[in-house]
Amino acid sequence: MTPETPPQASTLRRVLLLVMTLLVTAVMGQALVNSWTEPQVATRLELYQTDLLLQASMWDGSDLPPEQSALLRQNLVGKTPLQDAQAAYETVRKTAIATLNASTETASSDQNDVAVRPSTRLQAAQQQQADLVNLVDLRLGILQAEQGKVDDAISTWRDLQTRVTPDSNPWQTAELLAALWQGQPPDDRAASVLTQTLDGWFENRALAKLYLETGELEALAQLNAAEIQTAERRVATLAAVVAAPAMGSLVGLGVLLTIGIQRLIQGKDAPIAHNADRRWQTPWTGIIIWQVIVGGFLFLGQIAMPLLISPLGGILASFGSRGRAFYALLYYVLMAAGSITVLVFSIRRYRPLPEGWFQFRRGNWLAWGAGGYFAALPLMLVVALVNQQLWQGQGGSNPLLQTVLEEQDPIALGMFFFTAAIAAPLFEEVLFRGFLLPSLTRYVPVGGAIVLSALIFAVAHLSLSEVLPLTMLGIVLGVVYTRSRNLLAPMLLHSAWNSVTMLGLLLLGTAT
Repeated sequence: MTPETPPQASTLRRVLLLVMTLLVTAVMGQALVNSWTEPQVATRLELYQTDLLLQASMWDGSDLPPEQSALLRQNLVGKTPLQDAQAAYETVRKTAIATLNASTETASSDQNDVAVRPSTRLQAAQQQQADLVNLVDLRLGILQAEQGKVDDAISTWRDLQTRVTPDSNPWQTAELLAALWQGQPPDDRAASVLTQTLDGWFENRALAKLYLETGELEALAQLNAAEIQTAERRVATLAAVVAAPAMGSLVGLGVLLTIGIQRLIQGKDAPIAHNADRRWQTPWTGIIIWQVIVGGFLFLGQIAMPLLISPLGGILASFGSRGRAFYALLYYVLMAAGSITVLVFSIRRYRPLPEGWFQFRRGNWLAWGAGGYFAALPLMLVVALVNQQLWQGQGGSNPLLQTVLEEQDPIALGMFFFTAAIAAPLFEEVLFRGFLLPSLTRYVPVGGAIVLSALIFAVAHLSLSEVLPLTMLGIVLGVVYTRSRNLLAPMLLHSAWNSVTMLGLLLLGTAT
């Protein structure tokens, strides 16, 4: 094995890594602080899922026996869909206002410091939350009106009008909705205003009220018929989005129970105990770990690479959603290629590597990967509930999730899907489970290496609200890898997790 570098070169390398670490700490720290006042994509997901439920509530179940349709409707839609939807929207509104207030306080604090200007990211987050509150109030008023609470609906819409300018779409829509439910004749632009601002169930309910007030009974009948047809498709979508994860969580509970029973009965011979305390033989020291993670991944990927290709991002953005999707894919591929290059360069002198490093082999990888995925479902569900109480809708999210939720172009979606479901699992598992986790076992036990590598994996995603769930996911990935000793297993788990997440976003986004 080649000896370590000379002291002079080693000292220079340490100084460079120290400078990189300080820069990375400053940039990542600022990004994490900024994410505090940013909304989670879960807020939007809740709205999309609620809207899907409302559309499905129009399903009459005439193609099934009455008993079956009643049972299916109750399990998927619930007994009181309008009341449930109103409660969900009121919760989202409360969270959005809290997030808006927090970001406003942060902006005010920044303005008091002449050396700090409010960031564009913070200003965008403020505007996003203000738009969300306006949208929620428009829809909340319709929910109230459809339940016969017309006075409450009028009050909700009038309150919205006090916060926006009279020439804005929210103001005009609120004015039109109030006029419709007060029995006042609408103007000729009514249908255009409603379809421009509203969508889904809310657009249909507003148009139905418009047609009823104007006596357009044929248009009303066509709208109702279209709603019933749409509702049949939405029931299937709702089953895929809600029922499928619930069934998967039940399977996951069975997997966890089986693992626990095996561990109790078989002890150290149980599959989950295999390799539990077996460390990797790591020929390099902490300076190499530092060089690969901080220098190769964090500095190169989070600072240098964005600066190098940011001009290209502006050019590609002019091509619309496909250009933005291609930029996201290109950035990720270049970041991964740069990080892997640093990794290969850093450990080249230690080749051939000891047995067990970067293994891709046949065997039990499919069982470990699939079993790990199902086991992660109930664990992540519990963490999500805790996370919701902890962050109350704040803490930011991966911007790719919101983009996919709103994207309609199939080619752009294909590139986003490839980035999340193929590129990310391959690269991140090689880096975090293939290199970082085994390297850490030189200094800490296997269990400690799993937790520490999972925490670094989570923090690297730069959203406070994602630290806890991604740490849990990283722990599951680490357990799967240390037990299977096969990188194909965590890659499968990671790819399955991202793929199902992307498909769920796609189904929700296309259901509106």
